[in-house]
Amino acid sequence: MSTNLSEFAILYLQFLLALLPNFTPAVALSATELDWTAKVDPWVAASVASGATAEFVVFLKEQADLSGAATLPTKGEKGYYVFSQLTALAERSQEPVLNEIRARGLLHRPYWIANMIWVTGSQADVAALASRNDVHRINANPLTALEKSQLMSDQHRIGGPEASLVHIGATDLWAAGFTGQGVVVAGADTGYDWTHPALRDQYRGWDGSSETHDYNWHDSIHSGGGICGADSPFPCDDNNHGTHTMGTMAGDDGGSNQIGVAPGARWIGCRNMDQGNGTPITYSECFQFFLAPTDLNDQNPNPLLAPDVINGSWSCPDFEGCTDPEVLRTVVENVRAAGMVVVQSAGNAGSGCSTVDTPAAIYDAAFTIGAVDLSDQIASFSSRGPVAIDGSNRLKPNVSAPGVGIRSSVLGDSYSTFNGTSMAAPHVAGVIALLISADPSLSGHPDALEQHLMDTAVDGVTVAQSCGGTPDTVFPNNTYGYGSVRAAIPTNLFADGFESGDTTLWSATLP
Repeated sequence: MSTNLSEFAILYLQFLLALLPNFTPAVALSATELDWTAKVDPWVAASVASGATAEFVVFLKEQADLSGAATLPTKGEKGYYVFSQLTALAERSQEPVLNEIRARGLLHRPYWIANMIWVTGSQADVAALASRNDVHRINANPLTALEKSQLMSDQHRIGGPEASLVHIGATDLWAAGFTGQGVVVAGADTGYDWTHPALRDQYRGWDGSSETHDYNWHDSIHSGGGICGADSPFPCDDNNHGTHTMGTMAGDDGGSNQIGVAPGARWIGCRNMDQGNGTPITYSECFQFFLAPTDLNDQNPNPLLAPDVINGSWSCPDFEGCTDPEVLRTVVENVRAAGMVVVQSAGNAGSGCSTVDTPAAIYDAAFTIGAVDLSDQIASFSSRGPVAIDGSNRLKPNVSAPGVGIRSSVLGDSYSTFNGTSMAAPHVAGVIALLISADPSLSGHPDALEQHLMDTAVDGVTVAQSCGGTPDTVFPNNTYGYGSVRAAIPTNLFADGFESGDTTLWSATLP
């Protein structure tokens, strides 16, 4: 019966189209054709319709079940398990699709962070790949622009910690001996000026006398790249934005510029935007690098060198190509399954409700951050929830942090003050580093870390806004989330029996 109904629907659709003036169908529609066209993102279909080629992502139907990672006690075990599952699936399932792609002579690059392949091809190539039973969807991969942060003014050296660090209590944890030591933070952004005086000593690739960028840096920009060029062999920033966000996470020049929440942490980086413009695949490639860092030849991946927390101060809006809100969800979920916290800026589209509407801020697996000033009042530009674009009505942001008048590092060994949720997110990533340095057993446990941050957040200032039916006098809400973040020493987070303070290292022989 379903076949007869499908045939009837096709005939009826053809009848309706024939009634349109000047419409002449080029070919008769078949059930198979309707099936494959439904798999293709509208941007891809429009881009190849005129005979041009376009970049797109072939997302395979089979994706890894990583639920087993949740029962593993350490970050090392989680990371190795997730890496092994993802790479085994890609090796087993991608070859038939790759054979067809190679036979067509198409530019392509396979990925395992989700089971997917980046391809450049024509309409005929799209049709052939989308018609395959093992292909779930053909996703768009156009350039997407950085969520712009507002430059306020150039600033020069000042004395003491930045006001935002004092405000959130970071300096209290410093005084208790916890500065992020033993923790690795990661940034995926416009790149990083690693020789900046506030960043060099914290870079994991610098030992005080020489540098090594293997396992500490990856460039997902393979053409263009502005002042850095493509495939930069060392950390380079073509925009300023990344250098600023990393400074807020871990920056300190050893003198009067105390700009970072966790100056005792080490950092690694990945460039996922070309002069402020990224694509779903460049974002995904950086997540893949963080899950299992590689050498500069993209070889010998090692999940035991993965960071504890990843900061993402970017967005992927639908009007610039991310028309499918699910496009990065599997990637972010897989990274979280490996024990890393994915901290994501909420976006600067406020003050309306349901303006948290772009990947990756919309996902449950991302810890999404709004922006407040130093009075804990929400910034007018900070995006609000609930998440409507995917129908989830999910509460967002999760928490808020200082994002107004934030002074940090920029190119040229300088410092400038920016506004934006891009500035708020690295405050939270830094606080996570402080928490792990206070209790190393928290590494690899995103749920416990995020719950602690939500439990210790303070209420924001009432601005008489009710998004999703929850007034901002009730917490959590869709304006502030659970409130404005505070750094507080964690206690009794593992009442379920997992030993707090257990820092036993786990190791494995890598393939």
